[in-house]
Order: sequence, then C-alpha cells, then structure tokens
Amino acid sequence: MPATALPSSGDTPQPGGGTAAVKTCDAGGMAEIHRMFRAGFGESPALVGAVAGGDAAQADLVGDYLSMLSVGLHGHHEGEDTLLWGRLESRAPSCAAHVERMKAQHAEMLVHLGELDTALPPWRATGSTTDAGSVVAALDGINSALAVHLPDEEKNIVPVMETVLTPKDVDALAEHGRRSTPKGKMFIQLGSILAAQPDGGVAWQRAHLPAPVRLIWRVVGKPRYEKYRAALEA
Repeated sequence: MPATALPSSGDTPQPGGGTAAVKTCDAGGMAEIHRMFRAGFGESPALVGAVAGGDAAQADLVGDYLSMLSVGLHGHHEGEDTLLWGRLESRAPSCAAHVERMKAQHAEMLVHLGELDTALPPWRATGSTTDAGSVVAALDGINSALAVHLPDEEKNIVPVMETVLTPKDVDALAEHGRRSTPKGKMFIQLGSILAAQPDGGVAWQRAHLPAPVRLIWRVVGKPRYEKYRAALEA
C-alpha cells in the first residue's frame, strides 16, 4: 500500500503550534534495526546472483543468511503486531489511520516473506538458476515493500511511540526481537546490525552492550562474523 500522505496523528509535536509533547521513551532502536533489514535484503539479490548455477553448497550458505533475515523480519513485525499497535490505538487514538496503514503494509510484507520462505529450500538444495530466479523475485517484492514501509513507520509511528510508550514497552519490543534470533545466529545477526550502522556500530555497542559483552564480541563474535561474511561473499 503506497505511503500516501495522511493527516497528522495529532499525537506528535507540531512545528510552530501548541505545547510540545513530552518524550516518554527512546524508540531510536527502531531505525537501528531497520538499517539491518535495509542493508541485508538490499544486498541479497546480488549475493544470490553471484552463486554459480548448481553450486548447492554456496546456495545453502547464502540461503542460510536469507533465512536469518526472514526470521528476523517475521519476528520484528510479529512484535509490533502483538505489542505495539494495540497500545498506540488505545493511547493515541488519532494515530489510528497510521496504525491501520502499518497493518496493511505488514500483511503485504507477509506475502513476500512467504514467497521467500517457499523459494529458499529448493534453491538451497540444488543451487539451480531456475530456483534462484524465484528467490530473487521474492527478494524484489520484499525490497519494494521495505522501501515504502520503513520510512513511513519511522516518520509517522516512531514519534508517536516516543510520546505514549514507556521504556518498559520499548524494552519488551526489543526483547521480542532478540528472542526471534535463530539458534546459533546471535553473532551473525549482531554483526549485521553493527555493520549497518553509519559508524560501523561503535555508538550502538556503547549504547546497548555492557563492557564484558563488548569484549566477548571483539574476541569471539567479530572473528566468527567476519569468517561468515568472507564465505558469504566468496
């Protein structure tokens, strides 16, 4: 659904008018996670295209990465569907039109993710160019939908979140996302998040990772991520 202009939600501070709404939480993490999905899905058609026809081993590796992204986006949207929209509808009623549009965009994205989830297993098993074409077609649909949905959400939903949600609400969304990380993919997903940030994740680490965890990432996680990326791009 195109992100055509809607009236202001009425729940965000308006330039030059009225009293500014009080900021109740920091929802900047939404854009940080969005960067990972933009970067990951954005590079994916080229990664698929670089796999030689019949190279099932490389197709399986790239398919593993795409599956991680798909599971992550499913989990991200499931968290919003179950933990966010209802709160916004009850606490910011004039944001209802924006929320309905988010729900419609999620439904569209679910179709494209379903196509990817269906296309991946046969391609991972065979590496055939025909199966690769089905994967790329699904990725094209996902990327087109993301190009509409993510900026729309960042512009029209995040500012409202920051005036009606509590830090506990935001933490619950983040925890839901963490629980959706596929088993064994913690360091790969963390590396993907860091690599997608403008500064390579330096500020993100300081904001989100305690010092001992930053050390574990530097000594254990980062080498694993870099090895995975080297194989992915081989």
